[in-house]
Amino acid sequence: MLKILSAVQTKDLDQFTIEHEPIAPIDLMERACHAFTDWYIQHFQSDKKTGIVCGPGNNGGDGLGIARMLSRLGYSVNVWVVKGDLKESESFKKNLERIEGIRLSEISADANRELFDGCHVIIDALFGSGLSRPLEGIFSQVVSCINQTEAIRIAVDIPSGLLADSPSTGEIVRADYTISFQLPKLAFFFPENHKWVGHWLLVDIGLSNVFIESVYSGNYFITENSIKKIIRPRDQFSHKGNYGHALLIAGSHGKMGACILASKAALRSGVGLLTVQVPACGYSIIQTSAPEAMAFVDVSENHFSSPPEDLNFSCIGIGPGIGVDSETAKALAKILKQFKKPMVIDADGLNIMATHRELLQLIPEGSILTPHPKEFERMAGHWTNDFEKLKLLRTFSAQLKCIIVLKGAYTSIASPEGNVFFNSTGNPGMATGGSGDVLTGLLTGILAQGYSSQETALLGTYLHGLAGDLAASESSKNLIASDIIQGIPSAYRKLNRA
Repeated sequence: MLKILSAVQTKDLDQFTIEHEPIAPIDLMERACHAFTDWYIQHFQSDKKTGIVCGPGNNGGDGLGIARMLSRLGYSVNVWVVKGDLKESESFKKNLERIEGIRLSEISADANRELFDGCHVIIDALFGSGLSRPLEGIFSQVVSCINQTEAIRIAVDIPSGLLADSPSTGEIVRADYTISFQLPKLAFFFPENHKWVGHWLLVDIGLSNVFIESVYSGNYFITENSIKKIIRPRDQFSHKGNYGHALLIAGSHGKMGACILASKAALRSGVGLLTVQVPACGYSIIQTSAPEAMAFVDVSENHFSSPPEDLNFSCIGIGPGIGVDSETAKALAKILKQFKKPMVIDADGLNIMATHRELLQLIPEGSILTPHPKEFERMAGHWTNDFEKLKLLRTFSAQLKCIIVLKGAYTSIASPEGNVFFNSTGNPGMATGGSGDVLTGLLTGILAQGYSSQETALLGTYLHGLAGDLAASESSKNLIASDIIQGIPSAYRKLNRA
């Protein structure tokens, strides 16, 4: 896992590295400049005219160092230093002294977009993650001008004007790329900031791992290595009884597709046995579409109305396509009262609980809830920005003592202990009907195998996204949910190879 540190912690990390490596501040800055420059020259040829806009602090110092390095590599570089009423940092001053043979201009009065005409690329080095208030005056004007250009915009560490740990207002650089140092910023993971951040990636600048490991953070970015550690190898002499028996309650008249998708995903998870409860209208459908699953037929023709008397299952997954009939709500309440192991609850299961809020208190501790944002809002309440949403997610998870998997780009997984894990796999092509049903089935099958609720949520969400990424490698625009299921075996193979 990568920890996501606050702006204050990031500053402390820099200082700790300086004191304990030890390394001079200007030399640490030099390392950051080299890391950015190495990325830049791999993506942009020297025939691209590069403009670099620098502020008075260390982010501006980074920009000056990058300008020097690019110029030495034969790039055509223009530098603008924005003069406001802020004090110049010492590292900025030292890098300013090192600038030679580069066209450098100062902006101290009104700015206009024509300043940057002719630039193919503009590198934003105005302000870094230490910014704590909206941009004003000449700095705000310059950002407005940058955003009006047709140049590719690349932010150094974080787009200028974007706050790392709180909602942002005012002018913010609309970056096409953000090259962040060492660790991601919390602001990168929220939909409201995507238009500013663009495509972000990390470059290693050798900051202290000792500090990173010791400092507390409740926010994490899921990595491939952390997921590989969760997966358990299978014993040569194991059998289906070693990998759990899951019950999946899904489907209703007109919504049997959700049931089929969830069932097939559960089977692909590696679960030992799967029983699917379907209404009578779905019997032939499930037997034909998922012959590896056993079918339990509800007494109702069209919807879930009564759970099995014997609930001796390793795990129960419920929700995809079950509808919100009053009989279904009563049957859900009955199952919540009788089954005391963690469950996976999705879709209509969540919608029923949003209107029958007394059921929330019956959810077994450690269960996994998988809402999309609207479903989550119906259960937990409204928010005005994504930072409020994150706080609400933590609070709701703690109150229910459940894992909440809030679906979307960088799906956020909240644990009752207050930690939030942001997923690193998945793509926009997965925004298609049935994708959530696949996730429900996958989580149900993994939880039945004896993984903990948190392990299940992390592994299942990562696998789901990775399967989608592998499927999207052919085409992300016409991806369908069944493609994700077909990608699950390849996703497992990819994780098991190392």
